[in-house]
Amino acid sequence: MSYSVKETFTPDTPTGPAPPAPAALAAKVRTVAPSMTRSMQRVAEAVAGDPAGCAALTVTGLAERTGTSEATVVRTARLLGYPGYRDLRLALAAAAAQQEAGRAPSVTADIAVDDSMADVIAKLARDEQQALADTAAGLDPVQVEAAIAAMASARRIDVYGIGASNLVGQDLVQKLLRIGVVAHASPDPHLAVTNAVQLRAGDVAIAITHSGRTVDVIEPLRVAFDHGATTVAVTGRPDGPVASYADHILTTSTGRESELRPAAMSSRTGQLLVVDCLFIGVAQRTYERAAPALAASYEALAHRHSPLRPRS
Repeated sequence: MSYSVKETFTPDTPTGPAPPAPAALAAKVRTVAPSMTRSMQRVAEAVAGDPAGCAALTVTGLAERTGTSEATVVRTARLLGYPGYRDLRLALAAAAAQQEAGRAPSVTADIAVDDSMADVIAKLARDEQQALADTAAGLDPVQVEAAIAAMASARRIDVYGIGASNLVGQDLVQKLLRIGVVAHASPDPHLAVTNAVQLRAGDVAIAITHSGRTVDVIEPLRVAFDHGATTVAVTGRPDGPVASYADHILTTSTGRESELRPAAMSSRTGQLLVVDCLFIGVAQRTYERAAPALAASYEALAHRHSPLRPRS
């Protein structure tokens, strides 16, 4: 299956989104590194691992340190969202200053088979915190606001996801229904496509795919896009094929996949943060009708939460 490149999609180039803040540099590296060449990964890993040391290097010095070329260093800087190497060096210097001030991001460790449950809890908690921090740092508020604006005025919202991403999509749909927003999510890819055919301008389609390459998610988004709906991609790979059909791209943390923690676990945390941001934003914009709808849903279910009568 082939994918055409959407004309409005703009990668992280000097004419694209604003460069990431110094605190977001490490998160940006974790997000885009998997899509880099190995030589570019060496540069990215170097600047993320030693911002102070790399900030002191010229483009030639960093190329020599990483065993790459000056052109590779410049391309890496641009892929990370900086107009050039000079801008990357300034961000590295600022990141180094933050580390010295004690605000360096925590480093997580992989879970081992023989870890105690106390260690598992601690490591998972650190991983979850890092995933949330990385996602928050990488989210573009302008893109989030644009997606929320479209959702708040939408006639109907369709959400597409497979596997763990479908669970996240169902979570969003459940929240939206509680405030009176018409929303649908189907784990059946065929049904998702047939639903997407019914969308028109004024509707919204949201694709949730960590890899950005899941065909069963991209296909209904493409159909929705072709029929004029506003399309949103929630993905850990903003340069993946799903971006070709997305009006708005919301980037999530790629997480740290390991033998005992597959991508479905590590990616879900960031996706749930994005879902909550979208829901809260829609609820804020539609508060006059959302608040009564939410109150009515609570009242309708109140009797199901009553304590059981004790046995006589």
